[in-house]
Amino acid sequence: MTGTNYIIGIDPGTACGWAVLREEDGERVASGVWDLRPRRHEGGGMRYLRVRRYLRELLEAYPPVEVAYEEVRAHLGVDAAHVYGGIVAAVTGLCEEVEVPYEGVPVATIKRTATGKGNAAKPAVKAAAVTRWGEVADDNEADALWVAEVARGGRWGTGE
Repeated sequence: MTGTNYIIGIDPGTACGWAVLREEDGERVASGVWDLRPRRHEGGGMRYLRVRRYLRELLEAYPPVEVAYEEVRAHLGVDAAHVYGGIVAAVTGLCEEVEVPYEGVPVATIKRTATGKGNAAKPAVKAAAVTRWGEVADDNEADALWVAEVARGGRWGTGE
């Protein structure tokens, strides 16, 4: 092996969770939450430019094997669906541009990996992330960590 490879996990949303795990052992290298809300005097499209910039910085700092994002099939409202779709488009478009593989990870798979239950509540998923990696800012960061862990092929919490 010529160097360390990384898996990047993204939890798309206005509070966008992100995480970088080492491929070989699933250890957290970096993680957090990007605030993608448009600032004063910015158009709504700035959130998509911002997520591309932040992701490009991660791709340059941590050469990934793969980028994975939480694949959500239902949203609470039309605006949330539009924001989610725009963020996923920005992420997948950048991955295509720089030739990095990517995949969507279903919500139930994330929850099952974290807790052993595909319908686990957010607090349980966050608690499992704290147990696995230490402190996390919120459920967005926790979800991003688990997205990366699923993409890495990890089976923590499933009993497998």
